Amino acid sequence: MAHEKTGDPLIGTYYDHGQTLAILAASRPDIIKACAEAVLEGLGDVTVISNRTGLAMLPFTDTVQNTAFHVGEVLIAEAHIRVVGHGVEGYGAVVGRDLEQAMAMAVIDAAVAGGHRTGQILEFLNAERCHQEETDRQRLKKVEATRVQMETF
Repeated sequence: MAHEKTGDPLIGTYYDHGQTLAILAASRPDIIKACAEAVLEGLGDVTVISNRTGLAMLPFTDTVQNTAFHVGEVLIAEAHIRVVGHGVEGYGAVVGRDLEQAMAMAVIDAAVAGGHRTGQILEFLNAERCHQEETDRQRLKKVEATRVQMETF
């Protein structure tokens, strides 16, 4: 299965668009907002298409019958922007109600699509991916420490 590459070849070499959005969505709010502020410089005129909070259905797949169902709803903040000078769009959606974080994600997504400040964005993506992996490792260690061996009962 071919991956959808990002608009910029530099970032597209390392991350497809889905991976880029996944890293951005899980990024630390203060860090992504600071990156977006830096990326905005020289990006051009930005038009906000939508910027809102709302509920989205949370899908889950039953592993036994391999059928999809909805576990419930989750509150999300989403932003959709267009960069007028570059003719590109950006999208961001995060869990919660932080519209600034969603907007920051959309700005970075649009910058990637337009090939703007890609070295800086790639550095940000790599740092956030490493931070997220380390956070996951620490969480799994805590889970593993509570695992019970059923053979001992």
